[in-house]
Amino acid sequence: MPNDRLNEADYVRPVRRLVLGVVIIVFGALFLLWRIDSPRVERFRMAFVDAVVPNMDWAMAPVTRASRMIEDFRSYARIYEQNQELRRELQQMRAWREAALQLEQRNAQLLDLAQVRLDPQLTHVTGVVMADAGSPYRKSVLINVGARDGIVDGWAVMDGLGLAGRIAGVGQRSSRVILLTDSNSRVPVMLQPSGQRALLSGDNGPVPVLEFLESPDDVRPGDRVVSASDGGVFPPGLLVGEVLQGTDRRLRVRLAADYGRLDFLRVLRSRPAERIGHSGTLLRPVDATGLPLDPATGAPAAQTPAEDSETTGTADE
Repeated sequence: MPNDRLNEADYVRPVRRLVLGVVIIVFGALFLLWRIDSPRVERFRMAFVDAVVPNMDWAMAPVTRASRMIEDFRSYARIYEQNQELRRELQQMRAWREAALQLEQRNAQLLDLAQVRLDPQLTHVTGVVMADAGSPYRKSVLINVGARDGIVDGWAVMDGLGLAGRIAGVGQRSSRVILLTDSNSRVPVMLQPSGQRALLSGDNGPVPVLEFLESPDDVRPGDRVVSASDGGVFPPGLLVGEVLQGTDRRLRVRLAADYGRLDFLRVLRSRPAERIGHSGTLLRPVDATGLPLDPATGAPAAQTPAEDSETTGTADE
């Protein structure tokens, strides 16, 4: 065995030397050929390049594909970084939005504290939520304002953001507020921008149902929902929430009122609209001397003492 290995080594060593010498001679010849400045050699070089280079596309294909893959990977890495940055910014914006909503609600609550149980002629009065009088079958709360504060059964109740419910029971010092989520709550609403009218019905869940829509196909999730004046239940234009589609494929409303933090509630004083029996009472006619006339008969109208004094003063002047 040792003799065979020695014979093999003696045979391989001269072959290596021969191959190395041939390679050196070939490269040297190519170098000299490439460096010779002769028109004939130049034509030979161009013919060699034209014959060899087009046929080397198969050899360059892996390199080209690898370079494209590297460029695509770099582009993907840049897109991934931008996506992560956008996600971080979106998360920050959501946090800022939540903070802004909380500050807006808190600001509205603090501003209303100065108007608790004041002059009944104010447009609203604010009370503190004393207890949750709700149950699995009834959604309501108690507030510390009642008949002594001028509260009337049926008035609309809002928190700092949107409509929360209505007065459904008035005591001397407290009132019960039935929330929009209660199964007995039925509120006329209007959808914007379509202008459709519907009925918001509570089902003891967090998102009440929209019923009796004229054209449900024209309603889109995200549409704004406000109160309607139908039936004279609520003042028009109060923010209720936005439309969403429930898991049962029914149109529901995500309420703007924050039922998780009902600390203060604002009761809106709804005054019945004054009825005008005759259109002429909007602008009372007068005669040549300035005395008011009855719009129905044209005869001089009966004057109040205040009007008599004003007429006398005008005549004296």
